[in-house]
Amino acid sequence: MGRVNMQTIGFIGTGNLASSVIKGLSQQDTDFRIMAYDVFQEKAADLAKTYAVTSASFAETIQGSDVIFLAVKPKDIKGLLDQLAQLDLAGKLIITVVAGIGLSVYEQALPGIAVVRVMPNTSSAVLQAVSGLARGCCVTDGQAKMAETIFAVLGKFLWIDDSKMNALTAVSGSGPAYFYFFTELMALAGEKLGLTRDEAEFLAAETMVGAGKMIAESGKTSLELREAVTSPNGTTYAALESFRQAGLADIVYQAMEACAKRAEEMEGEYV
Repeated sequence: MGRVNMQTIGFIGTGNLASSVIKGLSQQDTDFRIMAYDVFQEKAADLAKTYAVTSASFAETIQGSDVIFLAVKPKDIKGLLDQLAQLDLAGKLIITVVAGIGLSVYEQALPGIAVVRVMPNTSSAVLQAVSGLARGCCVTDGQAKMAETIFAVLGKFLWIDDSKMNALTAVSGSGPAYFYFFTELMALAGEKLGLTRDEAEFLAAETMVGAGKMIAESGKTSLELREAVTSPNGTTYAALESFRQAGLADIVYQAMEACAKRAEEMEGEYV
């Protein structure tokens, strides 16, 4: 017998981010039924083969869902909102993870409809995501709790003002890629220093995993942890001093500023 309070989440779009969220939700014993639609039907069908997901048409997904999860490309959002504006969305919660599209766009296109804008990251797939949530003006306390329930399953979350979403994107939305890139660079450097590729990749990756667990579980800040392993004029000090002299702090800021700026530019490109 099905659970009487089971809610249905309908995914519109099944790209990498949506797939990671679906994977995360499917790994947990939750009160959510999942439906999925994609313009490339085989993508939704493949998900249905792997997880407890029902592949459905666009109309079926919208009609059958309590929560509509928009995970399309920014260039497709205007056409999608035009479609949604023709449908009865009363009582439904829209969750959008579309990058660079502010809450005001949704609220103008769908007046009176509850919208929560979210920027999760692909760590949803391993239930270690950190998600920023921005609450629209029509979202009830119950719907806000529903959004919290979904993203608590996937990791941790933080409610923020929508005006801060581009900054959050630069930190946590795109952040995993920075860590992957830095790990890649560490492995390449280790190989140049004499390790085999497999040795260097293993050591770099496991070092990042361990450091991440230290930040998560030690109760100390990243600054405190860094200082604890940095002896005056020691080996770690030499490496960090080289980073400083190369202007790493400015490089990191410039990269994240570029990310936030690009998110801001996208707000004007696709709506």
